[in-house]
Formats: sequence, structure tokens, C-alpha cells
Amino acid sequence: MGVVPLKDILDPAFDARYGVPAINIFNDLTMEAVLAGAVDARSPVILQTSVKTVRSIGSRVLFDMWQSLTRGIEVPVTLHLDHCPDRDVVTECLKAGWNSVLFDASELPVEENQRQTIEVVAEARSYGAQVEGEIESITGVEDDHGSDDVSEQQSLETALAFIDATGIDVFAPSIGNAHGSYKAAPVLDVDRVTQIVEARSIPIALHGGSGLSAEQFADLIARGCAKVNISTALKETYMQSSLAFLKQAEQNNKWDPPSLFKHTRGEIIAMVTELTEQFGSAGKAGN
Repeated sequence: MGVVPLKDILDPAFDARYGVPAINIFNDLTMEAVLAGAVDARSPVILQTSVKTVRSIGSRVLFDMWQSLTRGIEVPVTLHLDHCPDRDVVTECLKAGWNSVLFDASELPVEENQRQTIEVVAEARSYGAQVEGEIESITGVEDDHGSDDVSEQQSLETALAFIDATGIDVFAPSIGNAHGSYKAAPVLDVDRVTQIVEARSIPIALHGGSGLSAEQFADLIARGCAKVNISTALKETYMQSSLAFLKQAEQNNKWDPPSLFKHTRGEIIAMVTELTEQFGSAGKAGN
């Protein structure tokens, strides 16, 4: 219980075929509310920070917040750096105490991506941390990172060779998923998840989770997507719930920031508990 390595959360989820929410926070309120939701649901949770959030708040301040809010927490939690192409930021976060990183060199040729990922894995191991890797860009822009262009999908053989050579702990394949809100129902290459898992038995990270159907989530988790990334859904919950409250405050001419924060926090906690129920991680933290 408490802060644990990423593997301690994902390995049981992968073995039992449930999904763990990996939620991108962006301030102290969202960090606290996501953790509170996990506690309420008795669920493990992966708390993620984007490079944009690290740069805007600062790694030291973020990690101090993390330490304060997880002190004595009774569910398994871990801190993950999401989609980071910058080796300096990877090093900064590993030194600060992050438990895992996604080194995203997907815009580089696979050979160079592999070479650098091997180095990042070695660096992470020196801090007792884990690494998520990917060889194809996930379509869509998120927190100023990525592109709306659809990247070329690599062969299964290339993906397996990358996993073998790098020693990564989690793999994030492109399967037709996308960051942000889907403009149309996505057509997913779910068989690719099955092929990778059957060949290498490695936990899969599902990116672009916000907006997938319950059936798609269930199918992908059953195939081995143990880490389910959620970012857009939290941003929308945070901003839309705040907007609704502020409209009511304007109508009533009553301006009380703590009431706004309490309202938004409650909406986020409800979102997190619903995700844990949907992904099957609720109650998995034990008693």
C-alpha cells in the first residue's frame, strides 16, 4: 500500500485482466481529488504528469505535493511522467522521485528510438523506476505534444524486437486510438494488442482512453491493456463542472472560491470512482 513501483500496480492488473486508471493531473486540486477517488473506490491508481505540467509547476513543487498528499495513503499509487521526448525532463523527474516515465521517441526512426530507450531504461533502473515505451505516435495533440497526422504502424516483428532490446516494462502500441475527443467512433486494431501480449506477455498501455465505449474498454482490458490513460475526460470534468458552478454563482451574485473547489473536487472524485468500477480496479486495493 502507499507509493509503490509501477510494476507493483500493473503486474497484478495484467495477470487478473483488469485496468488501472492512469490519470493526468494538472494542479493540486486534481491531484488530491484523483487520489481521494482511488481511496474511496479502494483502487490502485497511476497519477500522471505531462511535460507541460512539470514545466508549468516545477518538478520540485509537484513532487512535494505528491509526497504530502500520499503520506499514509492506504491504496497503491504511483507517479508517472507521460509522453516525454525530452531526455533532460526524464532525468529531472527520475532524480526528483517519479516512479516511472514514458520516454516518447516515437517521432524518431525506430533504431534511434530503441537506442535511446535502452539508455533511459538503464537510467530509470538506477533510480528503481520503470519505463513505458512506444514506437508509433498516438494521433492527436495533448498538452502541446503530438500531431494530428496518423503515424505509420510498425510491424509486429519490429514491435517485439523493440520490447526485447529495450527491456521496457509497459508498451504503448498505436491501434487506431487517439488523444483528445474522438470526432467519430474509432475503429481499433484490437488484434494487435492480443498478438503482442501472446508473444511477450507485457502489460499494454491504452492511450486515448477518453471517449471509448464501455465495450471497447472491456475488450481491450481483457486483451491485456492494464494501464488505461485518461486525460481529456479529467480536463472536461474540471472545466465544465467549474463553469456550471460559476454560472450559478453569477446568477446568485455569490462568490465563494472554497465552495467552487469543493464542487469541482466532488465531480472529479465521482469521475474517478466510476472509472475504477468500469475498468474493474475498484476494490482491488484490499481492505
